[in-house]
Amino acid sequence: MESKNEESASLTHEKLASIEDEEILNKMLDSAADFEERRMIRAALRDLLKKKREKREKERGVRRQDLNKGGTGGAVSIGRASMNQQPSTNKSAGQPSSSTPMSRTAGRTGPAAVSTQKCFSAEPPNAKNVKQMLLDWCRAKTEPYEGVDIQNFSSSWKDGIAFCALVHRFFPDAFEYSTLNPYKPRDNFELAFSTAERLAGCPPLLDADDLVRMKEPDWKCVYTYIQEFYRCLVEKGLVKTKQRP
Repeated sequence: MESKNEESASLTHEKLASIEDEEILNKMLDSAADFEERRMIRAALRDLLKKKREKREKERGVRRQDLNKGGTGGAVSIGRASMNQQPSTNKSAGQPSSSTPMSRTAGRTGPAAVSTQKCFSAEPPNAKNVKQMLLDWCRAKTEPYEGVDIQNFSSSWKDGIAFCALVHRFFPDAFEYSTLNPYKPRDNFELAFSTAERLAGCPPLLDADDLVRMKEPDWKCVYTYIQEFYRCLVEKGLVKTKQRP
């Protein structure tokens, strides 16, 4: 007991602030059992994500100034779009924006792609407890991420940011979270689903086009997809079985 207290005391805000690797903080968060330690690690992870976002925005500002000095004849949009920009509804090209990273799932058809309007989850007798535990798990894993507030399996996921945050939590090197735009839900859905398929082996049970057409995602479909993503993480050893919802 005494050695555990000494270990907890040795974990300071200064030591956590010196860690600049998200994966290290994520592993520390998973292994920490003490409530105060988890609180400190979550705060450090939030600060790190914020620091990376501010650094990236500063670099974009410098690039804009350099481009304007070079006589580009106008402002150049780089990275995150304006928060006031609304999502484009032009689908004439049939392709997602060229700025969308890893948008491989656009227009996917086949048995793996399931329309959100035809999605049903086979719920066990204790489904209510399992559902709440899975929701709590999602909330805990995405807590450090800005722009994510998971309260349910429907409206909380409608802009795709929550999917991206959950995937980024386990694969922090797959993409830059700070560049995501909540007003580009299709890009966010495609990025999250394609990354989860490529790195976790999670089948793309949801379709980005179906999701953006709906006012709010069907909770049964989101619930089913998250269950499948969780199962794939367990199989890869990225989630301990004792954490199973």
